[in-house]
Amino acid sequence: MAPDLQQFLLQAYDDQLRAGAEMTSADSVDRAGPLWRGKFGDRGFVSYRSLDGLDGRVLDDLIAQTVSHYAADPQISSFEWKTCGHDAPADLPRRLTAHGLQAEDPETVMVGDTWRLAQAVRLPDRVVLRRIDNQPNPYPDVVRAARAQELAFGHPFGAQDFMRRIEKSGGRVELWVAETPEEVVCVGRLEVVPNTEFAGLWGGGTLPQWRGQGLYRALTAARARSALERGVRYLHSDCTEYSRPILERSGLLPITTTTPYIWRR
Repeated sequence: MAPDLQQFLLQAYDDQLRAGAEMTSADSVDRAGPLWRGKFGDRGFVSYRSLDGLDGRVLDDLIAQTVSHYAADPQISSFEWKTCGHDAPADLPRRLTAHGLQAEDPETVMVGDTWRLAQAVRLPDRVVLRRIDNQPNPYPDVVRAARAQELAFGHPFGAQDFMRRIEKSGGRVELWVAETPEEVVCVGRLEVVPNTEFAGLWGGGTLPQWRGQGLYRALTAARARSALERGVRYLHSDCTEYSRPILERSGLLPITTTTPYIWRR
């Protein structure tokens, strides 16, 4: 990848997708210095555009105050401090760990032109794609989608969390499924970021027995086509080692990494 293109996309990511842009569906938001601190149901989330100039005791105090901020709310069970690989200061991960936050697996941030992913993909027999959030009562299908996510990722997914995202988004969150007549076999979200050129691809999960048949790629293409219809220029995704190769073959480019640091009550 040309360094100038990588820098251009990274700049767009930093300018348009961090800080307040990550708080769009929050129940509440407060500010502490450069930090944006949101509450999403029983979870907290910390974002920022830059921590440049903060180090030493000042940064330690900000981290400690943020831990206290979430710990003081009995409804909050955990919060995520989202770091990026190109962030300063370099010792931020060590300082977060010292305050009791635990690193989860790093992911690759991918960005690219929407049209590159909006390609035709052949589906296996008996599988259809469907958007399920835009119906009078999406809840029964959302329950099925949450169950499929649980089977795909191996940990619980709450239908209520999906519903909260849908209801608070004003139509900006789309929930898509690939399904057979018997079951949902793949799930993914499209989240349009207001006042930006971006939409995000999130939650792509396929049942283990259905992997390797193009379902994730097909669901990604369907979401990309929907994003194009909305006038979205760029798609972005935080990718695991499994989804990165698929999106990279489709034309998204790796621009940085992201590692969530988690505090749990």
